[in-house]
Amino acid sequence: MFLYNFLWLQEDNIAGLHANTHIPLVCGVQNRYELTGDEQSMAMGTFFMDIINSSHSYATGGTSHQEFWTDPKRIATALSAETEESCTTYNMLKVSRYLFKWTKQVTYADYYERALTNGVLGIQRGTEPGVMIYMLPLSPGSSKAKSYHGWGDAFDSFWCCYGTGIESFAKLGDSIYFEQEGKGPGVYIIQYISSTFDWKAGQIVIHQNVDPVVSWDQNLRMALTFTSNKGPGVSSVLNLRIPFWANPNGGKATLNKDNLQIPSPGNFLSVTRAWSPDEKLFIQLPINLRTEAIKDDRPQYASLQAIFYGPYLLAGYSQHDHEIKTGPVKSLSEWITPIPASYNAGLVTFSQKSGNSSLVLMKNQSVTIEPWPAAGTGGDANATFRLIGNDQRPINFTTVKNVISKQVMFEPFDFPGKLLMQQGNNDSLVIANNPGNSVFQVNAGLDGKPDTVSLESVSRKGCFVFSDVNLKAGAALKLNCQQPDDGFKQAASFVMQKGISQYHPISFLAKGSNRNYLLAPLLSFRDESYSVYFNITN
Repeated sequence: MFLYNFLWLQEDNIAGLHANTHIPLVCGVQNRYELTGDEQSMAMGTFFMDIINSSHSYATGGTSHQEFWTDPKRIATALSAETEESCTTYNMLKVSRYLFKWTKQVTYADYYERALTNGVLGIQRGTEPGVMIYMLPLSPGSSKAKSYHGWGDAFDSFWCCYGTGIESFAKLGDSIYFEQEGKGPGVYIIQYISSTFDWKAGQIVIHQNVDPVVSWDQNLRMALTFTSNKGPGVSSVLNLRIPFWANPNGGKATLNKDNLQIPSPGNFLSVTRAWSPDEKLFIQLPINLRTEAIKDDRPQYASLQAIFYGPYLLAGYSQHDHEIKTGPVKSLSEWITPIPASYNAGLVTFSQKSGNSSLVLMKNQSVTIEPWPAAGTGGDANATFRLIGNDQRPINFTTVKNVISKQVMFEPFDFPGKLLMQQGNNDSLVIANNPGNSVFQVNAGLDGKPDTVSLESVSRKGCFVFSDVNLKAGAALKLNCQQPDDGFKQAASFVMQKGISQYHPISFLAKGSNRNYLLAPLLSFRDESYSVYFNITN
């Protein structure tokens, strides 16, 4: 009842209210407008979305902290492992869907895309069906696996967010197409998702095909083709959303071979035609990198920002650190650069056998040998390194033979810019940034096996990366310069294989004076630690 009063009076006074109790009430108010035409109900639903977007939502589009709303524009101190209950995002999609139906405003379609892409798609653990989280953590160094509930179980968990989470993944095709009511047939295409729509009123089947978005080709490309058993359809209009994140310069649209004029972002490209199976409508939208300040008007949080690539919220692999000092730059492209697809060919993992188990060389506080990590746990990122030549050029790894005798450096997958190196009088191996002690020559394995290599220090000839003669998990790696006996040869020989982590197609390098970050879409993270908001200063 309190929320109803606030919305009636158009007051942002929702702090302290339980978010997911009240958002369904807003949906009820919106439904009342649909049933009765009550204009006040429409105004209340619109005002609610306005205050959430302006004062209470995170970069994901989600809202709430520990299930409750905070004071308006005070969310910088509400970032924790218990941020953004999944149910609230599910219900906010309903609120925005109602508003788009009534107004046809692109802003509500943009919100739907933001919340679906960043607040829904990442609450399932990879492609594991039914493995969901309750809250989407947003604090520095968060992990979806380390919130209060963590990942649920497909058969034994049934929190409220399990029901809405599973339903969300069963209705991913919802709200791509909206049919125009009125004089002539028309359809609004508000989400660019590969799909098929059998449009009865237009007497045509619409096939939408969207090319995968990648970081190294900063365009979204979508093509519409048509099929029909009845020949050309009736004259009808297709309206294609031009999202707010699209660069207004460089866009392209064609109908067959004819160029179309693209309107500015925030509008629809409308094309009227009797569509036939031999036609093709193509649109290309340039994608911008951008930052968004957190919704907090206190001066001490003015530099706390999220990084986006088009609709994708980018998170950085991080252990609680989230500082980026850019230096004097004029544009984001000076310190955020795409990671090319070719870099995946240079990713490697090193392992050794211990009985029936495999242990991997892993970056932790030091460099150790550890049990083989499960996929997506974060250990797979720690056990992956990128090969770089001593001339700073990337090296492709196809087989062991093609890297034998090469002098290389090893960059940790999740800590770009740092290198594996020898440090100190005890010959320990660490992750640091002194290139002088980080060059190794890849030799054929001292144990004589065809699939192993031994890593010899270039600055200290005859010294090899060495685990332990009595191999066991947790052993720290170091350089060893002893005369090689059989035990030494085994401890200094590693199986070198393709990296067990790979770069996401949407990956960027964010360069800072203190450290660099590997950025990838938040939706792609499983158990790995990440930061979403960065303190960006110059």
